Amino acid sequence: MPLNPDASVALRSPVPWLKWTALGIGVGAAGTSAVAAATSALAAHFARQVVIPARKRDENLEILAVVGAGDSMQVILPANDDTTVEGTYSLYFDGGAGHARIGAIRSYVPREGTVQREVEAVYTGELRHATRGWWSGAVYPTPSALGFANEQVEIPVHGGAAPAWLIRAEAPSTTWAIMVHGRGVQRTEGLRAVRTARSLGMTSLLVSYRNDGEAPYAPDGRYGLGMTEWQDIEAAVDYALGHGAEDIVLFGWSMGGAICLQTADLSRHRGRIGALVLDGPVVNWIEVLAYHARLNRIPAPVGRLGQWLLSNDTGRKVTGLAAPLDLKSMNWVARADQLRIPTLIVHSEDDEFVPVGPSAELAEKNPGFVSFERFHRARHTKEWNVDPVRWERTVASWLSRTLLGRVSPGKWTQAAGDSRI
Repeated sequence: MPLNPDASVALRSPVPWLKWTALGIGVGAAGTSAVAAATSALAAHFARQVVIPARKRDENLEILAVVGAGDSMQVILPANDDTTVEGTYSLYFDGGAGHARIGAIRSYVPREGTVQREVEAVYTGELRHATRGWWSGAVYPTPSALGFANEQVEIPVHGGAAPAWLIRAEAPSTTWAIMVHGRGVQRTEGLRAVRTARSLGMTSLLVSYRNDGEAPYAPDGRYGLGMTEWQDIEAAVDYALGHGAEDIVLFGWSMGGAICLQTADLSRHRGRIGALVLDGPVVNWIEVLAYHARLNRIPAPVGRLGQWLLSNDTGRKVTGLAAPLDLKSMNWVARADQLRIPTLIVHSEDDEFVPVGPSAELAEKNPGFVSFERFHRARHTKEWNVDPVRWERTVASWLSRTLLGRVSPGKWTQAAGDSRI
């Protein structure tokens, strides 16, 4: 049987066949070129969105009304996947100049598409005059809002100094917790963990890092997804060790988790890093990028092309990166057996931004060093917001067991009986 059933007819009429084939090739080539151009443009846009920091937050939440006053003030908002989850959150407005702490749901009317919630505090701004804002899990604006005294310190980093909050333990402490926030937010994110760290006698250092709007921008003005930011956390470790710390616990949220993993892997002080506490962390950028491609209905081949642009030298002209990103080296699921620092991962199965699957898989592949606590209902890095009692109890209990393994300053033993110095 011929490969093409019409081959015998075509061979008997060579001229028309050649003419129409030539026309078909021309049209096909033009169509293929157009598709290729569109594919490349979409992949380039996708890749750039991943690494270019947003200089301004999108006020994507309408503030419908504010009712009551004082302790009985409530806000009416559109009902969506964020605003209808119980817990305590922040509502930022007026371009971030205004900030209110939002609490319990008082009424929810699905047919009207609205939800009414308590306003627990207005830290800055006039909420009654606000019409739009954004929802956040970073509840407190400063350490003083939690009742903690703090020192504003500056950590020397490439290009200048990165501001940080230093919150000392009640008694002199040689164990410091360094809090590393996620992509697109700032050090306020880590305030949720300070009470837990202090309950364990740890001094807390809440840091800023390149491209977060507080620390100096990187020379290329691009996120490194952890590959470059870890150097600023290394500088924070240097600062801590130079000011009395002997052991370090790294806390990381979202991309901050990826940064902590890079620090633990590459730091010259990694023997002093005794534990990692990661909330909704990125442990495999390849899977996260593929997930976001699917979420945005970007065809899989286009998404893979976007990853290629990020991770190859040729793509630098498109992404603006000073150097390509080694996404494979940040795949800790594939590198599970190389993670030798006790790690607690807290992750919600309802995380809409970083899928929970890789976190669970990492814990399954490395049960000797990775503990996994699955939450429900919480959106991305909002496990504490939904259930602060459980979050604090889980983290404090796990860290207590881990910290008890400390055999001497600067040296740690693992729950599995292994050691890392």
